[in-house]
Amino acid sequence: MRNVYVLGTGMIKFGRYPEKTVPELGGEAALIALKDAGVTIKDIEMFACGNLYQSNAMVGQRILQQIGQTGIPVINVSNACATGSTAFREAYFSIASGMYDMAMAVGVEQMGKQGLLGGTGGGDPAYSTEGKLGSGLMPAVFGQAGIEHMRKYGTKLEHFAKISVKSHKHATKNPFSQYRNEVTLEDVMNARMVGYPNTLYMCCPTGDGAAAAILVSEDKLKQFAGGRKRPRIAASVLTSDPYTDRDLTLPDVNTLTRRASKLAYEKAGVGPKDIALTELHDCFATAELVHYENLGLCGDGEAGEFIDKKGGCHPDLGGFAPVNVSGGLLSKGHPLGATGVANICEVVWHLTQDERAKDRQIPNAKAGQAHVIGLGSACTINILTI
Repeated sequence: MRNVYVLGTGMIKFGRYPEKTVPELGGEAALIALKDAGVTIKDIEMFACGNLYQSNAMVGQRILQQIGQTGIPVINVSNACATGSTAFREAYFSIASGMYDMAMAVGVEQMGKQGLLGGTGGGDPAYSTEGKLGSGLMPAVFGQAGIEHMRKYGTKLEHFAKISVKSHKHATKNPFSQYRNEVTLEDVMNARMVGYPNTLYMCCPTGDGAAAAILVSEDKLKQFAGGRKRPRIAASVLTSDPYTDRDLTLPDVNTLTRRASKLAYEKAGVGPKDIALTELHDCFATAELVHYENLGLCGDGEAGEFIDKKGGCHPDLGGFAPVNVSGGLLSKGHPLGATGVANICEVVWHLTQDERAKDRQIPNAKAGQAHVIGLGSACTINILTI
């Protein structure tokens, strides 16, 4: 396996673009990434496109119709919330394997106001959580994950609310975020309850967005980087859930990430204490809290103390283990196919001191990780180092 580097990145502001098509959104991000890398579409040898809602519409080929059709192979990826990051991994392996020297990954989605309401779907109705527990919808699934943590460790509603306060504050420094407003603890606690313990401000907004990355081999890096330091992909891991009796009736939001995290740290040769920033999948505040422990940022049962800032290791900007300094999904938004690549873009910008992260820059960042979970189907973790 060869070393693979991220030469350039591009992202549009997440929001709602009813006047644009999915290929137009993806094409815009792709052109930004090409310019950032200092290359053209003629230099790209392989293209991986992540899109969920139009997965049968050959979105990748339609993006190339916008920016240049050169006859290169196109892979269209659909993998739940991990769609974009899985496309990134396909581009990574195309270079690591030696098949190509330069590839592009684009994640794009146009959701408007559809909401993150996917159910279990397609399973045996005898084992449906909708019938057994009341709901298989995502707010209920991740609400249950929070309740389990509360029961097991005594976590309080305030701990989840503090995550929302933290992420909204971070978003004020990110011009790519869909929402850039601060909220108080009282605002979050008193907001409309969606799926206990998640109130409205503890749930991610949905909308439209696109992000792109140009990946290269070491030889191409020397040719195009122009002396700029570019991050190496130290690990790119994808897992799916193993079979458990629990999954028949109660989704497990933890095992998927724990297995991926262990593999990623081992492959990258780093540990949680080496990670300067983490962009994790906070579709709900409860998800972020449990992933603190799943990713080893704190010990089991210590997530409440972690968000309470007891000690120097805490997830706020300025802490030793900052999480979602982009504002995370809670503020940045969660256009499903775009999320995975957008998380990687954020990590790249901090590792390279990019102007796009200047107001929230983590100084001297040498390693960062981007995490996405597609419940029951996929977990990706990409660790980048400089």
